Amino acid sequence: MNKLFIGLLSAALVATAAPGAQAQQAPAKAKAKTTAKPATSRSAGVAKAVAAAKSPATPKQAPPPGGKPRDFTLPAKEEFTLDNGLKARIVPYGQVPKVTMMVAIQAGNVHEADDEVAVADLLGKLLQEGTATMSATQLAERVARMGGTLNISVGADQTSLWASCLSEYAPEMAALLAEVVQRPALPASEVPRLKTDLKRQMALARAQPGVQARQKFTAAIYGSHPYGRPLPTDAQLDALTLERAQNFYKTQYGAQRSSLYVAGRFEAPGLRQAITAAWASFPQGPAPHIDIVKPLAKADLLTQDRPNAPQSTIVVGLPVIDPTNPDYIRLRVMNSLLGGSFGSRITRNIREDKGYTYSPYSFIETHYRTGNWSQNADVTTADTYNSLHEIMNEIERLQKTPPSTDELKGIQNYEGGMFVLRNSNPGGIIGQLNTLDLHGLPETYLTEQVKNINAVTPQQVSEIARKYIRPEAMTVVVVGDKKVIEPQLKKFQAERKKPM
Repeated sequence: MNKLFIGLLSAALVATAAPGAQAQQAPAKAKAKTTAKPATSRSAGVAKAVAAAKSPATPKQAPPPGGKPRDFTLPAKEEFTLDNGLKARIVPYGQVPKVTMMVAIQAGNVHEADDEVAVADLLGKLLQEGTATMSATQLAERVARMGGTLNISVGADQTSLWASCLSEYAPEMAALLAEVVQRPALPASEVPRLKTDLKRQMALARAQPGVQARQKFTAAIYGSHPYGRPLPTDAQLDALTLERAQNFYKTQYGAQRSSLYVAGRFEAPGLRQAITAAWASFPQGPAPHIDIVKPLAKADLLTQDRPNAPQSTIVVGLPVIDPTNPDYIRLRVMNSLLGGSFGSRITRNIREDKGYTYSPYSFIETHYRTGNWSQNADVTTADTYNSLHEIMNEIERLQKTPPSTDELKGIQNYEGGMFVLRNSNPGGIIGQLNTLDLHGLPETYLTEQVKNINAVTPQQVSEIARKYIRPEAMTVVVVGDKKVIEPQLKKFQAERKKPM
């Protein structure tokens, strides 16, 4: 299921499950003092506070200067491909005696037929229910015995099995993952329960205004392609059967669509031998394939009524490029400066200066050979027009005037630093290698990324904004109290017909 939806769902679950605010436990009472405070203690305290307020403020300290940006170095790795087509990447990394593994299978929601929506999710849940030789409980106990974890998730393009364990169990874990993927039990008895779980998750997700707005946005730009599908309905989930899950496994899973990544401390010859022995019998299966979508850029305004909602949820955006495009790094830097970082222009404007919202953000969502840019915010209902107006103003301001060198340098330092930080653990390394494989990118995409981020010029930031972030082609989605926002949206639409 779409990671954004699951992320939103998880946040909602956490919020729901969080205990109510509880009073802090009172410390042990100190022995009561018999000496009364002076009658003037409060007034004296007030006078002291006033005097402090009048005293010269302590000058703010400037942060220390940043260090020289360093290129990211991809650790030396061993790569090999089995005769059946399965690719393996093993990366010695770090000093902690643990390993992290991921099996990525190109079999996600994008591979589902129209009449089997969410079958990839049902199959992903069934994979956790044990194998031909182990029950779900025995599987969990074996993973725990290795000091490890095992999680299975389904995304738009891939199904991923993430595992970790102590270093000495790395060969055993590689073999265990092979058993989970190649000999799943797929118990019919668990299908009703798993479908009920999916229904509950989808019902909760559909109730979130952010999910509602996002569904309208992706449906508008991706149409009937699976990237644009809404969350599955109860009827669609009821239609799923064990036979459909088994058929999806037979037609979409296979060695040619699978990659195994390992990062951490391990004994390489033994691990390689274990991977070869455990995965060599995996059927070759279908060749990798994802139907490439032709997204639609369309100036449109879509709304969904949420009577009496105190906030309006806004999504503003359009299709853009994917990571294989030479402009992609420049687009990322532009996005970070415009709305994609806490110090971005739109955040400063509608959060810090105007107070319309608490946490606006923009991001580039990428899929296979496509991507979309969007600005997202939950704003005060009364300021729906003001928020949209200021977002468009900031876009047009950046298109017309390049940022200063200092402003851009700050964003470049942030982007370069975050890139290196994200890759400073085994999971980050694996994620980057998987991105290279999925999109067919060269290693220089990683090793030269910091250099390319710092090579972006102020003029290029404006050029990229003009080229890709075009207000006149954007889809605008607003979920909120219709009776309050309609007049505001009419005013906004009237202004869109002329330069803002």
